[in-house]
Amino acid sequence: MAEFFAARLRGRNEVPPVDSDAFGVAKFAADRRGTRLKFLLKVENIENFIQAHIHFGAPDENGPVLAFLFGADLDTLAEQEGITTRRGVVTGTITDDDIVANNVGVRNVSDLLDLMREGLTYVNAHTEQNLGGEIRGQIFPLVDRR
Repeated sequence: MAEFFAARLRGRNEVPPVDSDAFGVAKFAADRRGTRLKFLLKVENIENFIQAHIHFGAPDENGPVLAFLFGADLDTLAEQEGITTRRGVVTGTITDDDIVANNVGVRNVSDLLDLMREGLTYVNAHTEQNLGGEIRGQIFPLVDRR
């Protein structure tokens, strides 16, 4: 059976909080084997959007990038020029090859899913004006109500 997760992104969720008109939602669906993670990231009212990632961390702490959802590499973050949109959607699939080298022991999608189940991951959307993050949301499992 597939597993589902979601996050609501707001500036007030950033550490420290950011005053932003932008907001968004991220939705995730893991396959039964835990090897692929499909995602949909929807952002609204965002200016100079350059990158979005899944990070490791509890709600009140910042942590390392575990997987990219949008944008180029981390080394050129400060040099990138963003896009401004009233409403934008990014979709994709994360596989083991997409896991970013990290110091928290996440080597594959299965490891990432373990942290997502525990509420220890978040989505962060970065902009030119807020390189540390414009909007953020903790990822939580969704309960199957069938």
